Amino acid sequence: MMRPVHGTAQYDTPIEGLFLCGAAAHPGGGITGLPGHNAAKRILAMAGGAIVMDKHDFKQVLQHSPFHARVEAYNLVKSWTSWNGYQTARVFDTLASEYFAIRSSCSVMDMTAMEKYRITGPDALKFLNRLVVRDISKLKPGRVTYVVWCNDEGRVLDDGTIFHLGDAGYRLCSQHHQLDWLLISSLGMDVTIEQETHDVAALSVQGPTSCSVLTAAGISGLHELKPFGILNTVLDGMEVMISRTGFTGDLGYELWVDPCHALALWDAIFSVRERGLYDLRPIGLDALEMVRIEAGFVMPGDDFNTAETTVRAGHDRSLFELGLGWVASFDKPYFTGRRALQKEQTQPIRRRLVKLLVEGNKPPTDSFLYDGKKGQRIGTIKTNIWSPILKANLAMADIEYAKGVAPKEIWAEIYYQKELEWQVTWAQCTISEEPFWIHPRRLQTPPDEY
Repeated sequence: MMRPVHGTAQYDTPIEGLFLCGAAAHPGGGITGLPGHNAAKRILAMAGGAIVMDKHDFKQVLQHSPFHARVEAYNLVKSWTSWNGYQTARVFDTLASEYFAIRSSCSVMDMTAMEKYRITGPDALKFLNRLVVRDISKLKPGRVTYVVWCNDEGRVLDDGTIFHLGDAGYRLCSQHHQLDWLLISSLGMDVTIEQETHDVAALSVQGPTSCSVLTAAGISGLHELKPFGILNTVLDGMEVMISRTGFTGDLGYELWVDPCHALALWDAIFSVRERGLYDLRPIGLDALEMVRIEAGFVMPGDDFNTAETTVRAGHDRSLFELGLGWVASFDKPYFTGRRALQKEQTQPIRRRLVKLLVEGNKPPTDSFLYDGKKGQRIGTIKTNIWSPILKANLAMADIEYAKGVAPKEIWAEIYYQKELEWQVTWAQCTISEEPFWIHPRRLQTPPDEY
């Protein structure tokens, strides 16, 4: 018999423990190729002591989200990638149209693949407060907050958001699979951890007209919803949870619904366009990458190596090295990594993930960085974009500091192709302490009507 995963983890069968603890930690999700939690549900049918496996189409490598029928129909270029084992669109039509949908009108993105965990039980708050570096005791019901969690050495494992759902407990969302770490961290606590990635469908609706679009679709109450707030409502008979959250640095919302209502929710939103009221477009991961860099948001696995994936010493990063020290609450009780972070806090920082403005228009992809033109190498550009709205080269870069001080002059050595011939040029870089782009409407309540 299947049951939620508890801190004092006990399973009815050895293979049940295998799937819940191990298979869910990998994109393929176990031997069936399905995400681990669902795989366990499907495979653990016992008959006369033998394990009976449901038939599975071996040709389906990636899981389809509940929105897949609509997403596939809109994907004109059939550009797909894997996100946590789900088939996810990179681009639907053109990258430019999707980027400007976020910045100038309204965009819709399927974010079902985001890892989601329900945390309940008498020790739920105690568990989360020990897991993450932020003080969760201050998080009120109906609110969301950004969090980061580390290992004992203070090296970052992942970041995400925690939703306080009131009597229903908490929801932890993360970029990568975290079930194994959550189970280890919950030992000795009276807490229940349920993976609900595949049980909750989610859409991200972002852009200046996002509030107007959702209001026109029949959702009320958005004008009073503050940033990081939660609204529970009903749309056309289906229960929908809406949070004023996003990964774009712009006005936006995330909608959470039962998978059986996923297509109805999509159709309700896109009916606004069909009625000629507003323009909106589905977007893929490539457009999201552009706007999150503009907003200065960090992406685990892209901007830095997470602690559980590194093999070589020194290739992971601490909270302070990522510029996320502001998240930590050292005045709360013990949390994982606290001792190491407190020690590091007293020492000059040796390296930082920084936001760089790179002169010129040549893409500085994976460029080496130097202290002075042709000086000593001090770092590498991790991710970069050309920002259409800022008309600038933007990058996230990992650079070395000397006794806690950033280099005075940073130069990038850029290699690029011109008519199949490789060229090299130098570009001066400037550290930006603030987000490259952020708009007041992101926090404005009520949002402007269009």
